[in-house]
Amino acid sequence: MPEVTKEMHKDGDFFVNYEEKVFEDVKADEGEKALVTFHTVAFEGSIGLVNILNAIRLNRKGYETSILLYGPGVTLGIQRGFPTLGDEAFPGHQNFAVNLKKFMGEGGKVYACRFALQALYGHGEPSLLPGITPIAPQDVLDCILLHKKANAVILDTWTV
Repeated sequence: MPEVTKEMHKDGDFFVNYEEKVFEDVKADEGEKALVTFHTVAFEGSIGLVNILNAIRLNRKGYETSILLYGPGVTLGIQRGFPTLGDEAFPGHQNFAVNLKKFMGEGGKVYACRFALQALYGHGEPSLLPGITPIAPQDVLDCILLHKKANAVILDTWTV
């Protein structure tokens, strides 16, 4: 077997040029909106956390940003913890809550479908993180349509 003579990577090394930006840094024009929808199960993949981070970034770029949790997406907005609510049972356990609270604290709005919350996942409105607005199942489509009419940026994500 050939001998590897390359120096081993160590903490602090870079694998890529993270400073070079290819596209201009887009900012929202006055009154522009954004909607990020979630139809994904908490902890079943990275898209839930990635899209919350995208929503935070859109908000910071000046977009009036909303998050819509529907179907399994409502599981991102449920209070969690072990042994008590708010406790972190493992590193990252509270990532959704921490980042949704940050998003709402910076002026973002979060909506959760009541049908999915109760009928699909057996939770009531008190299970939601404080600040999340529960909505009727008919509001899911109207929320999307209102954002579409406003020419909003819409990030629509489904996982199955």
